[in-house]
Amino acid sequence: MRIAVISDSHDNIWKLDAAMPHLRRTQAVIHCGDICSPFMIRRLGEGLGGVPLHVVWGNNDGDKLLMTKVARNFAGIEFHGEIAALDLDGLTVAVNHYPEVARGLALAGKYRMVCYGHDHLVHDERVGECLLLNPGELMGMKGKSTLAIVDSQSLAVERIEL
Repeated sequence: MRIAVISDSHDNIWKLDAAMPHLRRTQAVIHCGDICSPFMIRRLGEGLGGVPLHVVWGNNDGDKLLMTKVARNFAGIEFHGEIAALDLDGLTVAVNHYPEVARGLALAGKYRMVCYGHDHLVHDERVGECLLLNPGELMGMKGKSTLAIVDSQSLAVERIEL
Protein backbone atom coordinates (compact mmCIF):
# COMPACT_ATOMS: atom_id res chain seq x y z
CA MET A 1 0.00 0.00 0.00
CA ARG A 2 1.20 3.51 -0.83
CA ILE A 3 0.48 6.07 1.89
CA ALA A 4 0.81 9.81 1.26
CA VAL A 5 1.86 11.92 4.24
CA ILE A 6 1.36 15.69 4.18
CA SER A 7 1.40 18.43 6.79
CA ASP A 8 1.16 22.15 7.31
CA SER A 9 -0.81 23.06 4.21
CA HIS A 10 -1.92 26.35 5.84
CA ASP A 11 -4.63 27.14 3.26
CA ASN A 12 -2.24 27.04 0.28
CA ILE A 13 -4.75 25.84 -2.31
CA TRP A 14 -2.21 26.12 -5.13
CA LYS A 15 0.24 23.72 -3.50
CA LEU A 16 -2.59 21.39 -2.52
CA ASP A 17 -3.73 21.35 -6.15
CA ALA A 18 -0.15 20.55 -7.25
CA ALA A 19 0.00 17.71 -4.71
CA MET A 20 -3.37 16.21 -5.66
CA PRO A 21 -2.17 13.98 -8.56
CA HIS A 22 0.37 12.39 -6.19
CA LEU A 23 -2.22 11.97 -3.43
CA ARG A 24 -4.76 10.33 -5.75
CA ARG A 25 -2.21 7.65 -6.70
CA THR A 26 -2.09 6.36 -3.12
CA GLN A 27 -4.42 4.16 -1.11
CA ALA A 28 -4.50 6.47 1.95
CA VAL A 29 -3.53 10.03 2.86
CA ILE A 30 -2.41 11.25 6.28
CA HIS A 31 -2.50 14.96 7.14
CA CYS A 32 -0.42 15.84 10.22
CA GLY A 33 -2.27 19.06 11.04
CA ASP A 34 -2.51 22.76 10.20
CA ILE A 35 -4.95 22.42 7.33
CA CYS A 36 -6.41 25.65 8.76
CA SER A 37 -9.74 26.33 7.00
CA PRO A 38 -12.90 24.44 6.03
CA PHE A 39 -12.46 25.22 2.32
CA MET A 40 -9.30 23.07 2.35
CA ILE A 41 -11.34 20.11 3.59
CA ARG A 42 -13.77 20.59 0.71
CA ARG A 43 -10.89 20.79 -1.75
CA LEU A 44 -9.35 17.59 -0.33
CA GLY A 45 -12.69 15.78 -0.39
CA GLU A 46 -13.39 16.74 -3.99
CA GLY A 47 -9.83 16.11 -5.16
CA LEU A 48 -9.14 12.77 -3.49
CA GLY A 49 -12.13 11.03 -5.08
CA GLY A 50 -12.67 8.64 -2.18
CA VAL A 51 -9.05 7.97 -1.17
CA PRO A 52 -9.25 7.76 2.64
CA LEU A 53 -7.94 10.84 4.46
CA HIS A 54 -6.84 10.71 8.11
CA VAL A 55 -6.39 14.09 9.83
CA VAL A 56 -5.08 15.23 13.22
CA TRP A 57 -5.47 18.76 14.54
CA GLY A 58 -2.59 21.22 14.45
CA ASN A 59 -2.10 24.39 16.44
CA ASN A 60 -3.37 26.63 13.59
CA ASP A 61 -6.53 24.74 12.66
CA GLY A 62 -9.34 27.26 12.88
CA ASP A 63 -13.03 26.42 12.75
CA LYS A 64 -12.89 22.76 13.78
CA LEU A 65 -16.67 22.49 13.99
CA LEU A 66 -17.19 23.68 10.41
CA MET A 67 -14.28 21.57 9.13
CA THR A 68 -15.92 18.51 10.69
CA LYS A 69 -19.29 19.43 9.14
CA VAL A 70 -17.75 19.89 5.68
CA ALA A 71 -15.96 16.53 5.99
CA ARG A 72 -19.29 14.76 6.50
CA ASN A 73 -20.05 15.44 2.83
CA PHE A 74 -17.19 13.18 1.74
CA ALA A 75 -16.76 9.47 2.33
CA GLY A 76 -13.40 8.58 3.77
CA ILE A 77 -12.42 11.78 5.62
CA GLU A 78 -11.80 11.08 9.27
CA PHE A 79 -10.69 13.49 12.00
CA HIS A 80 -8.88 11.79 14.86
CA GLY A 81 -8.36 14.65 17.30
CA GLU A 82 -4.85 15.32 18.62
CA ILE A 83 -3.49 11.79 18.06
CA ALA A 84 -4.44 9.11 15.55
CA ALA A 85 -3.69 5.42 15.98
CA LEU A 86 -4.19 3.67 12.64
CA ASP A 87 -3.78 0.26 11.08
CA LEU A 88 -3.09 0.70 7.38
CA ASP A 89 -2.55 -2.56 5.53
CA GLY A 90 -1.16 -4.13 8.71
CA LEU A 91 1.12 -1.14 9.40
CA THR A 92 0.61 0.38 12.84
CA VAL A 93 0.77 4.16 12.53
CA ALA A 94 0.52 7.02 15.02
CA VAL A 95 -0.01 10.60 13.87
CA ASN A 96 0.36 13.82 15.86
CA HIS A 97 1.23 17.41 15.00
CA TYR A 98 4.12 17.97 17.41
CA PRO A 99 7.71 16.62 17.10
CA GLU A 100 8.14 16.04 20.83
CA VAL A 101 4.94 14.02 21.14
CA ALA A 102 5.79 12.07 17.98
CA ARG A 103 9.22 11.12 19.31
CA GLY A 104 7.61 9.85 22.51
CA LEU A 105 5.17 7.76 20.48
CA ALA A 106 8.05 6.33 18.43
CA LEU A 107 10.04 5.50 21.57
CA ALA A 108 7.04 3.66 23.04
CA GLY A 109 7.71 0.81 20.58
CA LYS A 110 4.01 0.34 19.79
CA TYR A 111 4.07 1.68 16.21
CA ARG A 112 6.06 0.93 13.06
CA MET A 113 5.56 4.48 11.76
CA VAL A 114 4.92 7.79 13.53
CA CYS A 115 4.15 10.92 11.50
CA TYR A 116 4.19 14.56 12.60
CA GLY A 117 4.53 18.12 11.33
CA HIS A 118 4.57 21.54 13.05
CA ASP A 119 8.20 22.58 12.51
CA HIS A 120 7.91 22.42 8.68
CA LEU A 121 11.17 20.44 8.43
CA VAL A 122 11.63 17.31 6.33
CA HIS A 123 12.83 14.55 8.61
CA ASP A 124 12.91 10.78 8.79
CA GLU A 125 14.83 8.48 11.04
CA ARG A 126 14.60 5.04 12.55
CA VAL A 127 13.79 4.90 16.24
CA GLY A 128 14.26 1.23 16.95
CA GLU A 129 11.92 -0.51 14.51
CA CYS A 130 9.83 2.64 14.01
CA LEU A 131 10.02 5.13 11.14
CA LEU A 132 9.70 8.66 12.58
CA LEU A 133 8.59 10.87 9.69
CA ASN A 134 7.93 14.54 9.05
CA PRO A 135 6.90 15.09 5.41
CA GLY A 136 7.84 18.75 5.59
CA GLU A 137 5.45 21.54 4.74
CA LEU A 138 3.01 21.64 1.89
CA MET A 139 2.59 25.42 2.11
CA GLY A 140 6.16 26.37 1.13
CA MET A 141 6.81 29.03 3.77
CA LYS A 142 10.43 27.95 4.20
CA GLY A 143 11.00 27.65 0.46
CA LYS A 144 10.18 24.03 -0.37
CA SER A 145 6.76 22.43 -0.61
CA THR A 146 7.11 18.72 0.08
CA LEU A 147 5.18 15.55 0.75
CA ALA A 148 6.15 11.95 1.37
CA ILE A 149 4.88 8.67 -0.04
CA VAL A 150 5.57 5.63 2.14
CA ASP A 151 5.38 1.97 1.14
CA SER A 152 3.53 0.16 3.95
CA GLN A 153 5.54 -3.03 3.58
CA SER A 154 9.14 -1.81 3.19
CA LEU A 155 8.72 1.63 4.85
CA ALA A 156 10.63 3.09 1.89
CA VAL A 157 10.06 6.85 1.74
CA GLU A 158 9.71 8.72 -1.55
CA ARG A 159 10.11 12.49 -1.17
CA ILE A 160 8.25 14.72 -3.60
CA GLU A 161 9.01 18.41 -3.99
CA LEU A 162 6.30 20.46 -5.67
